[in-house]
Amino acid sequence: MNVVLAVKKYIAKMIDDSGQGMKMLLMDKETTSIVSMAYAQSEILQRQVYVFERIDSQKRDPLKTLKALVFVRPTEENVRLIAQELHHPKYAQYYLYFTHFLSKVDLKTIAESDEHEVVQDVHEFYADYIAASPHLFSINMPNCSKGFTWSPDHLQRACRAVSSVLLALKKCPVIRYQHNSQMAKRLAENVKLVITKEASLFDFRKTDSTPVLLIMDRRNDAVTPLLNQWTYQAMVHEILGISNGRVDLSDVPGVSKELREVVLSELHDQFYCDNMYHNFGEIGTSIKELMQAFQEKSKSTQKIQSIDDMKSFVENYPQFKKMSGTVAKHVTLIGELSRMVSKGNLLQISECEQDIVARNEHATALQTVRALIRDPKTSPLDAMRLVALYSLRYETHTNNATTSLIDQLNSKDQRSKKLISALLKYGGSSARSSDIFGSKDAISFTKKFFKGLQGVENVYTQHTPLLKDIIEQLAKNRLKDMEYPFLGSASMLDRPQDIIVFIVGGCTYEESHCVHTLNSSNAGYRVVLGGTTIHNGASFIEEVLHASTPSYSPRNINNV
Repeated sequence: MNVVLAVKKYIAKMIDDSGQGMKMLLMDKETTSIVSMAYAQSEILQRQVYVFERIDSQKRDPLKTLKALVFVRPTEENVRLIAQELHHPKYAQYYLYFTHFLSKVDLKTIAESDEHEVVQDVHEFYADYIAASPHLFSINMPNCSKGFTWSPDHLQRACRAVSSVLLALKKCPVIRYQHNSQMAKRLAENVKLVITKEASLFDFRKTDSTPVLLIMDRRNDAVTPLLNQWTYQAMVHEILGISNGRVDLSDVPGVSKELREVVLSELHDQFYCDNMYHNFGEIGTSIKELMQAFQEKSKSTQKIQSIDDMKSFVENYPQFKKMSGTVAKHVTLIGELSRMVSKGNLLQISECEQDIVARNEHATALQTVRALIRDPKTSPLDAMRLVALYSLRYETHTNNATTSLIDQLNSKDQRSKKLISALLKYGGSSARSSDIFGSKDAISFTKKFFKGLQGVENVYTQHTPLLKDIIEQLAKNRLKDMEYPFLGSASMLDRPQDIIVFIVGGCTYEESHCVHTLNSSNAGYRVVLGGTTIHNGASFIEEVLHASTPSYSPRNINNV
């Protein structure tokens, strides 16, 4: 089960089926992201695709020598743009590929618009999702609920994404959902309806065990997205933000023009692939080794004394240049992370966060939170995070001091009262089906000492998401039917080998790391994780405010 490979195969088939000759790729905003996450532009260029354009662009020049591969979502707007394109074709031939089902009405509209008979093929290729990693997908749809209910458009988008993942992976699963979430139930019902209506498409070869689709709600674990992260990938997203594999570094002091935006891809960046799940201390050692290897390589290239030396240098130069770019990129990233950790007091803040969640020491937690809010180095986001975690942890404590903390927090951010009220409504004890703070809870914390990078040898803590326990219970066929019922009359007889989890309200890179670890453990099952978006702390706070406050307008919390 590899969602990246599934997309790559669709794109390769799309290019190959159009035959020989020069081609161009015509996409919409979403499919541009879908393609860029699965393929490097250089890889597609090698397949005779030389031009990349947006279908909604009004500035495209006619290129009658090119074949146009149109890869778009089957939306009303895209069908209108295709029909408009076909009335006045700019290219020699058109091969149309849609990421999901195309209605008969839309197909008729396209056929009637093809007056010049330039359309050669129309296909449905099920890639209506963003493949972030082999085991992780998203649909880049934050703020998916309003008052904890779906809008029709968001529900349809989520249903198409989940059903296209099932078709791409060739899985016809039994469906389970979180019993106390109407959003999870509605999505489960809609996906089931798609499977029933398109039964022939889901008629895959029988396997030893039936796959499972588990639909969960972010509200069941509001703790995980609020915690600062310390593995490389999650830390970059938390502090700098990752959007479709790209990181904006334009605000980094002294950054060069070439590094104002960098790409993080485990497919095309071996250092990132090897280190994305390593903790911050280990990254320090890894980048030092990378720089030493680069220095050795640099020295070797200076010894050009013969024709053979020159030939060898030319042959190795692309690799040398790539290595140079990799070193510069990751040195810049790690340098900025280090600066932000120091500037924002993140070591002390993170330790406090984890102590709040892992221990039942109210007086100590309250004292530490108050001190950190007073600290001028603590950002408004991190101050709100601390109070948010405190309010969840000690919601029912007799000496709960949330109100006084909010009063103290108001000096940093006037929205604190609204946020904490929204958070308790969103993910408080009445909203959860799991006791994430109880003695039998699935969250465990282990103190760790990280070595290898000066300044961060002290204490970190490592958090295990609730998701891990749920997946392990599901894999052992022990997940309670009352909490995660089957849709319809289905049931499980054997332990599932293939598990697809989708989290309404978004997943996190910490949960992705958890799934990667489970998949690497050779436990006899494979997991793919998806979510409406991939959260960091700032985006999750926006999600909570949007879901709980009907009149709320999102803003960039990092710019407060």
